[in-house]
Amino acid sequence: MADEIAVLHKEVPEWKIVEYHHLTREFKFPDFASALAFVNKVGALAESEGHHPDIELGWGYARIKIFTHAVDGLSENDFIVAAKIDTFTR
Repeated sequence: MADEIAVLHKEVPEWKIVEYHHLTREFKFPDFASALAFVNKVGALAESEGHHPDIELGWGYARIKIFTHAVDGLSENDFIVAAKIDTFTR
């Protein structure tokens, strides 16, 4: 699985792999409203995908943590969701 994770990580290089258990990334914004708008997009994506990340929201930032609860670790779907989240910042 470590080899597969390394290959998948190339598609979302800004995300950090933590202990081969989850992906995490912090996104910066100019203000709270922008961070909240981003988090709302992530929430809508999570509902449509049926894959719900942990989200931390604060003034000017949002932190996202993704892993697959069913396997208590990383799966290919985590990387797919991360890539979709990345499109919200482009």
